[in-house]
Amino acid sequence: MRRTRWLLPVLMLCGLLLAMVQALPAPSAAQASRSEIRGVWMTTNDMSTMRDRTKLRAAMDQLKEMHFNTVYPVVWNSGYAIHTSEVTRRRKIQSFSYKGLEGQDILADVISEGHAKGMLVIPWFEFGFMAPPFSELAQQHPSWLTQRQDGSRTSISAAGEVVWLNPFRPEVQQFITELVLEVVGNYDGDGIQFDDHMSLPNEFGYDSYTKALYTKETNRPVPSNPMDQAWIKWRADKITAFMVELDKAVNAKKPRSIVSVSPNYYDFAYKLQLQDWLGWVRRNIVDEVIVQLYRPDVASFAAEVARPELAETRKKIPTAIGVMTGLRTKPAPMQLIQDQVQTARQRGMGVAFFYFESLWNATAEAENLRREGFLSLFPSPAPRTPL
Repeated sequence: MRRTRWLLPVLMLCGLLLAMVQALPAPSAAQASRSEIRGVWMTTNDMSTMRDRTKLRAAMDQLKEMHFNTVYPVVWNSGYAIHTSEVTRRRKIQSFSYKGLEGQDILADVISEGHAKGMLVIPWFEFGFMAPPFSELAQQHPSWLTQRQDGSRTSISAAGEVVWLNPFRPEVQQFITELVLEVVGNYDGDGIQFDDHMSLPNEFGYDSYTKALYTKETNRPVPSNPMDQAWIKWRADKITAFMVELDKAVNAKKPRSIVSVSPNYYDFAYKLQLQDWLGWVRRNIVDEVIVQLYRPDVASFAAEVARPELAETRKKIPTAIGVMTGLRTKPAPMQLIQDQVQTARQRGMGVAFFYFESLWNATAEAENLRREGFLSLFPSPAPRTPL
């Protein structure tokens, strides 16, 4: 009898705990797969590797040996699709086609080879709303472009002189959505990645369509100051609303796709590029974030890595830092790369490198030393699983 009296409260407590556990929401797929991101972007600068099957297989072998787990191949650049695109063909904005040396579909090959080596492959929608001014896209659809107060339409970016598709126009949103769904639906990739160009520089939005829409919705004229907080918020919220719908469309087309975003640090992204990526995280419309922090030293890099929005994001979804491994005209030393990677890891974040060719091929340092350097960072595998 005494034993029964002791056992009954224990059983009741166990039952209560079991009920509480069952009532908890199940972890999201993104939370369930929290392996450290070890990624690399494959850019148009890497096209000689992506187009050549022998080079591509060797590249994927190297990445596997170095224990990388994610590849981000470019699929949208300079107003042209890298993949086989019926969307651009139908709109007559692809006068040439990116094909492999054997006529193969480049993106399909990268995905196949990456998967064969146990890596995730997430196609990278690089140019977003940005396009060169003399691209077929810009020339054939001038009404799709937005402008500054003075009527000018171009800005200078890392890619040179560019124009900006108006992210508030339904026709532009439809075009971008069709392109993204084409990649997600027609290929066996693991998702889609958007970067800092899925945005709009804050001095743009002074075209007649956007001004009329703002006045209609707010009963106020468009502020002359591009930095006006209400004007910034209205435009950023419009881009967010589009991203919410795009996320729904991607997941309807291919459930459990990884929606990745690679923005600039938040203060810059929101105020200067109208890209409220932290709001996207809070609304659960992205599954991983890789913040581009291309800094020439460790001190400035560490200051950005310590930002509170990164700590918040890391608690929800896989989070990484974009590290520059070098440009053709400006190589990055291996010691700096290693120091920045370790700084990111100390904050519990992974890394993605920009870009493949500058990992150990186009560098000022010996290839074997570079590869030994990456292997010392990643001495053991860290496999990632699809959502």
